[in-house]
Order: sequence, then structure tokens, then C-alpha cells
Amino acid sequence: MAFTLKKIDHVQLAAPKECEEAAREFFAGILGLVEVEKPEELKKRGGVWFEFGTFQLHIGVEEPFLPAKKAHPAFVVENIEELKTYLSEKQVAFTSDDNLPGASRIHLFDPFGNRLEFLEWK
Repeated sequence: MAFTLKKIDHVQLAAPKECEEAAREFFAGILGLVEVEKPEELKKRGGVWFEFGTFQLHIGVEEPFLPAKKAHPAFVVENIEELKTYLSEKQVAFTSDDNLPGASRIHLFDPFGNRLEFLEWK
């Protein structure tokens, strides 16, 4: 092949119209992601973009909207036990799942019903 896939640039999750404030409260306010400016041409589509490390998470408006119940991004976490405590304090529900050998992981849903996975490799 004459091409090489190098990395994932971003992951996009769908959300309903007027999702921006709820997305900011959850992804920036609770998870600590940093909001990044969308290009001017894309702002009129709605949604909001976030960044962490060298990755971006885009929340894009989709109508009609249906949350992703099975498909999901998975975030590698350092100190998942602290994350669990923190989420409990913030009243964010999650389920623990130890079915992946070598990993401790949890699943939760964003404010729009999209599934998110957080895992720490042992």
C-alpha cells in the first residue's frame, strides 16, 4: 500500500440541537476537557469541540438525533479508582466492568445518552 494510517485525529459524538451548554458542563466542567475554537465555517452547524492531550472530541449536531448505545470512544485513564470516586461525588452514574483481561473499566453515558468507556490497563 502507498499510504499509512497514522493516528486518530478526533472522535465525534452526535448530540441534539442546542446541546452546547450541556456538552460544556459535562465534557469541560466534569471531565476537564478543554474547549477549542471551531473553524468559522463550521460554527453555524452547531456543536462544540474539546481537546485533551493530542486528541480532540467533537460534539456535533445531528437531526434526527439518536444516541450511540453500543458504539463508543474509550478513554485511557490514570487512577480509575479516583475517577470513580470523583464521578460519584458529581452524581454521574457509571457501571464497573472487569470483563476485559488486564483492564479495570467503567461505562457511563454523556448527557445525550451516548455511551463512553474509561479504562485503566493494569
